[in-house]
Amino acid sequence: MAIENNYQVDKNKKGKRAPLFRTTNYILMGVGVLLLFIGYICLSGGKVPDEVFDGEIFNTRRIVVAPVLIFLGLVTEVVAIMWHPRVKNNKSGE
Repeated sequence: MAIENNYQVDKNKKGKRAPLFRTTNYILMGVGVLLLFIGYICLSGGKVPDEVFDGEIFNTRRIVVAPVLIFLGLVTEVVAIMWHPRVKNNKSGE
């Protein structure tokens, strides 16, 4: 007596396993990389000599917005890697 599993192995015509990542995973990964990229761009600063103090390093974009974007990008990447959609059960004799 076999135990039914909610995650059935999706097989293609040649009997090989389905790909690990689906289109949804790649879209989420792209969104995560884009968020990370935008966050690092917001975090970057201008060129200022060492002996001159620049108060721009304490603006809201660098202290709040950039870390939030980077955090959201990292969370999106983790979700993109862990996301695995359920495969419909095929009980028609396979």
